Amino acid sequence: MKKHAKIWIDLDNSPHVPFFAPIIAGLERRGHRVWVTARDRFQVAELAVLHGIPTIMVGRDYGRNKLIKISGLLYRAMQLFPIVRREKPTLALSHGSRSQVAAAKMAGIPTAVMLDYEFIDLSFPFSIDDIFMPDAIPEQAITVNCANIWRYPGIKEDVYVPGFRPGKGLLTDLGIPPNRIVVTMRPPATTAHYHNVKSEVLFQDVISLVARTPNTVIIMLPRDDQQREEIKETWGHLLEAGNMIIPRKAVNGLDLTWHSDLVVSGGGTMIREAAALGVPAYSVFSGVTGCVDRRLAETGRLKLITFFDDISRIAIRKKDRLHEARRKSETLDYILDRVEEVIGR
Repeated sequence: MKKHAKIWIDLDNSPHVPFFAPIIAGLERRGHRVWVTARDRFQVAELAVLHGIPTIMVGRDYGRNKLIKISGLLYRAMQLFPIVRREKPTLALSHGSRSQVAAAKMAGIPTAVMLDYEFIDLSFPFSIDDIFMPDAIPEQAITVNCANIWRYPGIKEDVYVPGFRPGKGLLTDLGIPPNRIVVTMRPPATTAHYHNVKSEVLFQDVISLVARTPNTVIIMLPRDDQQREEIKETWGHLLEAGNMIIPRKAVNGLDLTWHSDLVVSGGGTMIREAAALGVPAYSVFSGVTGCVDRRLAETGRLKLITFFDDISRIAIRKKDRLHEARRKSETLDYILDRVEEVIGR
């Protein structure tokens, strides 16, 4: 008889919301109870509402200072601890939430951590029970102390992109005529421990290139309020001319990517969503390139802008029409099956 469990999911960053939405729905269809906490940073709260995920908001963004970040993550773990003790979940599941792992370990709850970048800092003073990661990453690339490693087929974005159905009217809502070349851009993650300043310089140069190209409009997606203000200060003339738009509220990232002619980002989820959808994708990430991005680049789904000379090779033009192909996600089913194996141990 299958064991029905109570699973605690923690949403620590904006990309975790669309990723976990089908996982939550799949676990509930299989008879498990899921409860969700979330960290109030970036667009997490807005996206959770957009995806219909009830959450308990705990903690916030702790900025760029490393010591303050560590202190904040530990403080958030202490905030989560009494909630975990009360709820008594069977399993704690997240995409690299350090606070969740710490709180779960203090409460004696098994932990399962998902990751898709092998160079992320997961330094814990204790072991993780299970790690889930794409099969593009070899087991030997993981240095954290872990009892079990599960390698799923495809990439993280393959969990939810196959079920995507594009909406209509997004560009109209943003005031963008259909004939313009839409370039969606997301700055590098400047608060991340793996950030390289070179990414910011490359990103600025790409903005300049796009701005010089006729009939283009940039949809800019700052990661936080500080980036928003910096962009307004540096590129205010593009905003005033209507050649750059910063959406006033969170938008469905997949929908925006689908309606874009190309996507340029400092790495991360949005660039891999574009690759999964077949939208021309360019990454200016200047940290150590992970196995997932290398595989996407080798298969032609992603172009890495590593050197300044690479910028001139960005093809700024209207993309070929995409074909909507809603399909079943084998990656999602694989993850759900393996999570149930973990629960059933």
